[in-house]
Order: sequence, then C-alpha cells, then structure tokens
Amino acid sequence: MRQVRHLLEDKGSAVYSIAPEAPVLDAIRMMAERGVGALLVLRGDALAGIVTERDYARKVILKGHSSRETPVSDIMTPAPTSVSPSTTVDECMRLCTELRVRHLPVLENGALVGIVSIGDLVKAVINDQATEIDQLQRYIAG
Repeated sequence: MRQVRHLLEDKGSAVYSIAPEAPVLDAIRMMAERGVGALLVLRGDALAGIVTERDYARKVILKGHSSRETPVSDIMTPAPTSVSPSTTVDECMRLCTELRVRHLPVLENGALVGIVSIGDLVKAVINDQATEIDQLQRYIAG
C-alpha cells in the first residue's frame, strides 16, 4: 500500500509558506504565482496553520474585509490536520473526505517535510488502479 513518503518522492517536498502577519493579498498573489490552492502558515519553522483560496473567499471577500489590511492569521485555519510520511494514501483520502479538506501537511517528528493535496491522492489512486488492471490483463492473457 502506497504511503505519503512515496508521493513526496514522486512530487518532491517543496512547500510554499507565508508568515501569519503577512497581508492576505500577499498570500493570494503567491498562490496565483505558484499555481496552488493553499499555503502553509509558518511561525519560524513551526506550522501555525494553513490558508486556502476557500478561506479567502469565505472570510475576506464575503465579509467585505480588505485583502491589503487583513493579516493571514485572521483567516487561516490554525493547527490543521496533518499526516506522517508513513500514513497510507487510503487514510489520507479518508481524512480529506471526512474533514472536507483538500490539503494535508506532512510532519515527521514535529518537523514539516511536505504537503499532499487531494489531487496528489487521486492521481496516486488512479495510477495504482491502472497498474493493477494491467497486471490482471496480463494474468488473464498469459
């Protein structure tokens, strides 16, 4: 069974982050530039939270707040659910579904080592299923 460590080996462990005191406008710009839907919020090296496009839409735009004046800490989700490198893809899918989240920070011994998204998880499941189908077809044809 594939684990988060395998996904990070394939996609890399690059993490895009922002400080909690940064303005929300900086976070949205960074997400747009990087083509991502979430940034981890770091206080030094420690994970303080996560900020997503959904947070922006619901907590800034709909409430009429200013993107330039609102700090990330005001809209972030503090203490996001995280996983370890040994967590299985299936367990991550269960967490995303049950908690209705799209991103899971990956921590190892308290240190941030990466992030996986629902897209990463779906891609892994599809690849695993394609491999299994191919093996079954070879078995049947063999």
